[in-house]
Amino acid sequence: MNRLDDHLRRDFLRRLSAGATALCLPQKSWSQTRFSRDPFGLGVASGAPTAYSVVLWTRLLFSPALDAHTMPPVDVRWEIAHDEKFAHLVQSGIASASATLAHSVHVEVQGLEADRWYFYRFRVADYLSPLGRTRTFPKPEAKVSQLRLAYASCQKWEDGYFTAWRHMKEERLDAVMFLGDYIYEYPAFNSKVRTPSGGWVLTLDDYRQRYALYKSDTDLQAMHANCPWLMTWDDHEVQNDYAGTQAGFSSASDPSDPADFMSRRAAAYQAYYEHMPIRAATLKQGLASLVAAEKTGVEMRLYSQVQFGQLASLYLLDARQYRDPQVCNKAEARGSNMVNPAQCDIWHDPKRTLLGQAQEQWLAAEFSGNFAKTSDWNVLGQSTLFGQRDFKIGPGQTLWNDGWDGYAAARTRLTDALQKHTVSNPVFLGGDVHENWVGHIKANYADPASAPVGVEFCGTSITSRSGGNSKLTERLAENPHFVFADAQRKGYGVVEFTPRQLTTTLRVVDDVTLKHTRIETLASFHVQNGVPLIERG
Repeated sequence: MNRLDDHLRRDFLRRLSAGATALCLPQKSWSQTRFSRDPFGLGVASGAPTAYSVVLWTRLLFSPALDAHTMPPVDVRWEIAHDEKFAHLVQSGIASASATLAHSVHVEVQGLEADRWYFYRFRVADYLSPLGRTRTFPKPEAKVSQLRLAYASCQKWEDGYFTAWRHMKEERLDAVMFLGDYIYEYPAFNSKVRTPSGGWVLTLDDYRQRYALYKSDTDLQAMHANCPWLMTWDDHEVQNDYAGTQAGFSSASDPSDPADFMSRRAAAYQAYYEHMPIRAATLKQGLASLVAAEKTGVEMRLYSQVQFGQLASLYLLDARQYRDPQVCNKAEARGSNMVNPAQCDIWHDPKRTLLGQAQEQWLAAEFSGNFAKTSDWNVLGQSTLFGQRDFKIGPGQTLWNDGWDGYAAARTRLTDALQKHTVSNPVFLGGDVHENWVGHIKANYADPASAPVGVEFCGTSITSRSGGNSKLTERLAENPHFVFADAQRKGYGVVEFTPRQLTTTLRVVDDVTLKHTRIETLASFHVQNGVPLIERG
């Protein structure tokens, strides 16, 4: 990390410790900063919705001729209203956007009405931001007839255009659940369709620039402005295949030093916060250890739970920050690999964890609460495939050690907790693998007669490439708990929940290498309340 990045990070941590983390405190007057271009080039977003609050986000961009690192704080006016003309203003205020957080703004609007839509916008100097649309969730005790939730992941800039977001805007959604790999940290050497600016993403400035590139995409901006998002991450927000505090896979051309990984991770985590509509409290976890951030890193508490009335409990899990390293790699290499578990003594070690002990305990406590039992659906959003997937056709097994398969004991603890606490209708949503996989969650994958514990819909990517369908028929036969898979098409999934059933629709575009491409339904599925069986519809 260069000297400027280190200075900014230390200043950032000092402000955190002083309790000044991006809180939107009223100011006496607006900044009179002069802008030579529209500062709202990255659009607006909202997220972390509850029944009474929501986070509003934007980030100011300055002319390249100005040094953003030395720019003074800028006062940004925000407004939220019942109507898009802002004739019925609900709340407004002034937020301070400082260089410490890349002039990002996170407004945590409280005291809103439950279960209603709002419009919001920002203003600075003579510039007005794009219009944003967001909503609050129903009260936890409310009877709700419907929730429409999209899930998506893995948007690699160089592999295609983000046209799927343009089509998603027409889906009449209540919220988007994004499940990881918002950016990729690679340089331009493997560009297929469009070339990312910059080389390897290593420093705080590198991460900021890569997020700014991705957020310059107008289709992505439009979908962010359409409804609130629920956010979690995977590995590429930092480094491919990293595991907790261990660096990930490094190719021969990767200039990063594993010894500097925790500094790199801290920079990546800060940049993630700066560019996502998430709460300031996310960054306040583990403040006591921030003085040792070089060694222990900055914790970001992403895992959370929120109610959508009595219809759904929504859980966001963090499957990357707290995990143990992958095991049984060839030549003790870092990162992921295909492994024969029969030749890996540590594979079933009960101490190994994917979520980390604290998150596991939190999730078990959530499962023991009333909402997990009384909600019609319990929806777990996490970053990868949950069910076992054997890649070896015939006797024996070959499993991927970077997903839940590589943490079998941790997966069993989770399914045991679901059964112990009689959690109603578990539904797992995932990403990471760039393929659609639809199947039943089993308590014991070694026993074909094991009853389903829940259902799983692991989504394809927005653009990131996959291997194709040449071996798919054999893999489905080898893994009969999955009822459908596709390793070719790109897009997203939409789940519609009602008290009676859920309906999942897999939406895919024709060709991500084309800016204007058609979308269609690849397949749809139904699950009845109280019956964890997937029906093709």
